[in-house]
Amino acid sequence: MSQALRIGMDIGGSKTEAVALDPEGRVVATTRLRTAGGAEGVLSTAGAALDALARDTGRAVGDFAAVGIGIPGQIDRAAGVVRHAYNIGIDHLPLAPELAARTGLTITLDNDVTAAAIGAAHLMRLSGTLAYLNLGTGLSAGLVVDGVPLRGAHGVAGEIGHLPVDPLARPCPCGQRGCLETVASGSALTTFWPAGGAHPGRVLLAAVDAGDPDAIDAFADLVRGAASCVRLLVLAMDPHTVVIGGGLRLIGPRLIDEIRATLDEWARESQFLAELELSGRVQVLAADSPAAAVGAALA
Repeated sequence: MSQALRIGMDIGGSKTEAVALDPEGRVVATTRLRTAGGAEGVLSTAGAALDALARDTGRAVGDFAAVGIGIPGQIDRAAGVVRHAYNIGIDHLPLAPELAARTGLTITLDNDVTAAAIGAAHLMRLSGTLAYLNLGTGLSAGLVVDGVPLRGAHGVAGEIGHLPVDPLARPCPCGQRGCLETVASGSALTTFWPAGGAHPGRVLLAAVDAGDPDAIDAFADLVRGAASCVRLLVLAMDPHTVVIGGGLRLIGPRLIDEIRATLDEWARESQFLAELELSGRVQVLAADSPAAAVGAALA
């Protein structure tokens, strides 16, 4: 038998992506499946992903070295439990021990954004301190220092989406007002620009170009909120790189250009910020990157 492969999974609300890594950290097989909701659905999806990778690599599932899973929600890594992953129908699931019992493999869990930060650092060959800004349905960050993730004392490091600092002071489901997630996230677009439908990021720029005043305001709020996140991460962590990921990055270069332009505008108003070179630290995760799955395997 050739060298054992590590498996990484990114289990999201709509899809699950899984990869097999060789001992050098290279992706040798990939599979994508629709995520079935609920506890049994998630376990079945994970099992199906393992079966698919076994077929693609010519191995048995039991031959894999270990499995790392990135998943949204509150993660208890020691117990292998995920809680409050409501977008996939989970309130409480001992995912690691249950999947281990079914497969005989060692299973570890991580927050999906932390996993994406680890994977981005690896795939983009970024050293030093990295802050991964996830502009998705929600808003959060993953932090990696010299390849080591920072999770915090209670696993909530990087939850910048719930910093109540936005001047619009919109109500947030967390119970606060003015959270950054109320302006710079897919859920914010859905709530405060309902004309965008279920997938507002896909139609936002077209509505802006058509002169929709509400879309123009929504885009401006998104840009300002995302730029505020970059500034916050730089001031808090002084990372060498801020990688922008998450589904909203797929709005395209225009969004990223506007974020950089806003950072540059703030720098012109403040010598202190100018010396921090905020916009120069920003990079973007490739559209087809399996960063979260790769990071889960590496973690």
